[in-house]
Amino acid sequence: MFISTFEIFKLGIGPSSSHTMGPMVAAARFIEILRERLHFPATANPVASIRVSLHGSLAFTGKGHATDRAVILGLLGWLPETLDPDLADVEIASARRNKEIRPKGLGLVRFDPEHDVIFDYGPPLECHANGLIFRAFDSLDNECCNATYYSVGGGFVQTPEEILAAATGTAQRLNCSAYPYPFRTAVEMLKSSQESGKTIAEMMRANERAHGIMDVDDRLDFINDAMNACIDRGLTRDGILPGGLSVRRRAKAIYESLERQRLSNRQPPHAANDWMSVYAMAVNEENASGNRVVTAPTNGAAGTIPAVLRYWLRHCENVTVEKRRDFLLTAAAIGGIIKTNSSISGAEVGCQGEVGSASSMAAAGLCAALGGSSAQIENAAEIALEHHLGLTCDPAGGLVQVPCIERNALGAIKAVSAASLALHSDGSHFMPLDNCIRVMLETGRDMNSKYKETSTGGIAVNLPNC
Repeated sequence: MFISTFEIFKLGIGPSSSHTMGPMVAAARFIEILRERLHFPATANPVASIRVSLHGSLAFTGKGHATDRAVILGLLGWLPETLDPDLADVEIASARRNKEIRPKGLGLVRFDPEHDVIFDYGPPLECHANGLIFRAFDSLDNECCNATYYSVGGGFVQTPEEILAAATGTAQRLNCSAYPYPFRTAVEMLKSSQESGKTIAEMMRANERAHGIMDVDDRLDFINDAMNACIDRGLTRDGILPGGLSVRRRAKAIYESLERQRLSNRQPPHAANDWMSVYAMAVNEENASGNRVVTAPTNGAAGTIPAVLRYWLRHCENVTVEKRRDFLLTAAAIGGIIKTNSSISGAEVGCQGEVGSASSMAAAGLCAALGGSSAQIENAAEIALEHHLGLTCDPAGGLVQVPCIERNALGAIKAVSAASLALHSDGSHFMPLDNCIRVMLETGRDMNSKYKETSTGGIAVNLPNC
């Protein structure tokens, strides 16, 4: 199954790709269904009201992740990449005040956010921990349309039918034949690389063009610029993060301290780790503030890959634009394999699927940029992922702040160590990446739901008494 680089890396808004971006996309898709009904007037009763129920992790941590706000914005027609924050705030205030919305093409619809967004704390829906059910009603309060969606991580949204197709392999069989270098697993990736004589990045580039994306370089440069802009914004802002935990932004102060050390020429040997940490923290503080980030592969893990990329760009030698693009293409290849065969959703497998996946992708990208072979790249990705196995997702208050911000920093440091270890070998190693991905999925399935983005266990309930 081919997953495009630009599906893995895409513009979004914080604080969560699965709990903010996904629900927004799902709501917009439901509105589109309602618009399509207008083409069949004999069967389509006018929509008078809409209700939405949130299930599983979306219910338990939805308030901290602003899921209700995201649903309202999606019903109003906004998408993460088009959102105007100032106008969005005005429209949300109007919906709360008037208890109605006006989706484009549907006219006036009753919708009271306080009562029509329902947090259902019962058992999760069958297919995934992040479920939403949308229902539309006519003027007599008869249900005239409904749809179920799952926010499966990274801003991706699937219907039950799409999840079933992926689980049975139907989607992969239909998807693979159109691409010159189709690979669903790391073994297939390495075999294709060996047989074709092409690097992982070259294969990804060819697949992107077969996917109809001809401006690959322009899009890669746009993603790079967006990642760097997010770091730069985060390094200049301070204050308290929203949400009620009173967590203070730290990236700006740490960055200024590191700059003073650098200018005094008295940097300690571990300064490289400090720089990576502050880059990652800058991104995730922006994400926690609900600002624009790049999913990499999720919002909760958005800081790890930009931090490693900035570290390589600023602190390593022989940096070129071509290698920078190869970094992102290679990282996306690993992200696609992980998503196809396991999960990048913290609600499904814990943070091993978010920061663990990001660290694995970053290790692969850095290894490629430093001249690693395909075997070494696969080794780097495996090392980074293996040492995140079992990592829980238990954010305090359902907010992507504690432990998420620092966790991205440590994920970046592990990624660089993994790439370096792989480059010191010939790429042969004991545990294949595919096996490690399978272990991550099995571990996630066995993990107690308290530790999978429900904020009912772990760090989330062991807070200081203050």
